[in-house]
Amino acid sequence: MSNRRLDRRNFLTAAGATGAAALAGCTAPGESGDGGTDRLVVGTYSSFIDAPSTSPGAWLKETFEEEFDAELVWQTPDNELNYYVERRAAGVDISADLYVGLNTDDLVRVDGELDEDLFVAAGDVAGTDDVREGLDFDPQGRAIPYDTGYISLVYDGTEMEAPETFEGLLEEEYRGDLIAQDPSGATGRAFLLHTVHRFGEDGYLDFWEDLQANDVRVLGSWEDAYAAWSGGEAPMVVSYSTDQVFAAGEGANLEEHQIRFLNDQAYANPEGMARFADASNPDLAREFMSFMLRPDVQGEIAQRNVQFPATDTAELSEDYAELAKEPPEPVTFTYEELQGSVSEWVDAWERQFAGN
Repeated sequence: MSNRRLDRRNFLTAAGATGAAALAGCTAPGESGDGGTDRLVVGTYSSFIDAPSTSPGAWLKETFEEEFDAELVWQTPDNELNYYVERRAAGVDISADLYVGLNTDDLVRVDGELDEDLFVAAGDVAGTDDVREGLDFDPQGRAIPYDTGYISLVYDGTEMEAPETFEGLLEEEYRGDLIAQDPSGATGRAFLLHTVHRFGEDGYLDFWEDLQANDVRVLGSWEDAYAAWSGGEAPMVVSYSTDQVFAAGEGANLEEHQIRFLNDQAYANPEGMARFADASNPDLAREFMSFMLRPDVQGEIAQRNVQFPATDTAELSEDYAELAKEPPEPVTFTYEELQGSVSEWVDAWERQFAGN
């Protein structure tokens, strides 16, 4: 499953003097291309390009280059967005035009860490009017959503029936049955934020203490958690409500890939794209953003990245619409709600979980 970009390192590690020296003059790992006349450099997470199952990167590159007579160069540094944050903090050239793969808390953290702008307003990008209501997450108009995911439980229906509520996870019959992720990655962070949304700032740590007492297993990345679940180490895992899209593509038994929306909710986690402030090809960057929002491209991204499209006009197969599950009640935090809070919530969780 390629939509995950979730093996993320702890975000926004401060770059000291040694880090600044190491960054000077370096280029991003994963850069490729052979110098086309009109060249667009786009940073993203590695699974967007080369996931083991399916990913949209190769298709996007081929299609964009054919239509726009331009060279698209993907950059996939190991520490993803943080690579560009550290370069900006160190005063080193970004050497990219665009980043694909931002979410709301990424943007909050970037803005809190840097004194200078990493991204600029997108400007006039065709297709933005088609973005579904409620997905826009940047009040400054820099990030434009291109897909979204809903964090839910995935469970093996041949082994169990998952609980219907958060509180149900605490029952004795589900002891040791859940695999989750820590909030250093986007999946784990989204699930943590859902518990804050559900129980409030004063109650979410109590819920996690009870969940820990019921032998929840917390791993560091979505990939690790999903692999452990797939290997039968527990019957439930925190994952995505598009899981059956992936499972059907792999020829898996869909009964083993059931979706549960706790309290009929799921945390909505849109992904966006934004132009770097020092982009050397800003016009082509805007063309690419418009390209990403086209109905045919939106359908391909949804299928290949195993996420929901961002627009109302995406061209989707009947199978996709049947297999991808939307929650009765999506929940999320806005940029303003996360500003000044998300780091505190994560830090408090880490202190408590480590202490226990």
